[in-house]
Amino acid sequence: MILSTQTSLLSQRLGEHDAIRLLASTGFDALDFSMFEMHQPGHPLNQPDYRSYLSAIRQTADACGLPFRQAHAPFPTYIDNQTDYNTVTRDRVIRSIEAASLLGAQHIVVHPVWFRQSTEQKERNLAIFNDLAEATRDFPIKICLENMWGHNETGDRIIPNVCSTGSDFADYLDALDPQRFTACLDLGHCGLVGEDAATMIRQLDGHRLKALHVHDNNHLEDQHTAPFSGQMDWPSIMEALAGIGYDGDLTLEADNFMAHVPDDLLPSAIRYLHDCGRQLIRMFEQHL
Repeated sequence: MILSTQTSLLSQRLGEHDAIRLLASTGFDALDFSMFEMHQPGHPLNQPDYRSYLSAIRQTADACGLPFRQAHAPFPTYIDNQTDYNTVTRDRVIRSIEAASLLGAQHIVVHPVWFRQSTEQKERNLAIFNDLAEATRDFPIKICLENMWGHNETGDRIIPNVCSTGSDFADYLDALDPQRFTACLDLGHCGLVGEDAATMIRQLDGHRLKALHVHDNNHLEDQHTAPFSGQMDWPSIMEALAGIGYDGDLTLEADNFMAHVPDDLLPSAIRYLHDCGRQLIRMFEQHL
């Protein structure tokens, strides 16, 4: 199994190129290119020379022997009743899909959308994702939906919203073109909405589940912290992944524990995260 991690925090702290070099020297096998900051108008990917920007990043990654295999589009993908935001964001999500393809990624995660009128939720999401598929049909990359969570009306409790359960997630995927779409299961999101991650893995099965977001939490907050520091049942999760014949990467999305680490300690912190990932892979391999 390939061990990957997102570029998000390290790229913000060190810049894209030094982040790639550090992750390569730490021993990661691949990268997940984070494009969360594309909502900023001045972001390089929103400029006319964005392809040159991407080419330079890919050259650095290639020189380090570190491929991009996954990416993440900006989000929210869509906000109900915000026409201007949605027009701009559609273009940026399409740009992010092109960017991921140019970097050589196989998958890009695009968040599904919660709509207040739940009876329309699936229909409207399918329209959004089919539109993205048509607009990016020339890019050789699959779009991953992700299991999401939301808040109750008073904002004091996390609740399910879209693709939050295994059956709901599978239902969405089965309504989309499997040549263009697949699942990224965010393991940390499962427990936040009262779902068991291992059960969701089995419900999605190996033909739907091709990507992961791996991190830990206390089942109360979306902490995105290092594995083995929260409430996640890693033995059952890795056994379930092996049981369905999961053949995707183990992609860490666990940067938050490093948020206040001084720059001088970032190499040690990312080494620890790397070692947590390798331990999970060893646990997975014990069940093969």
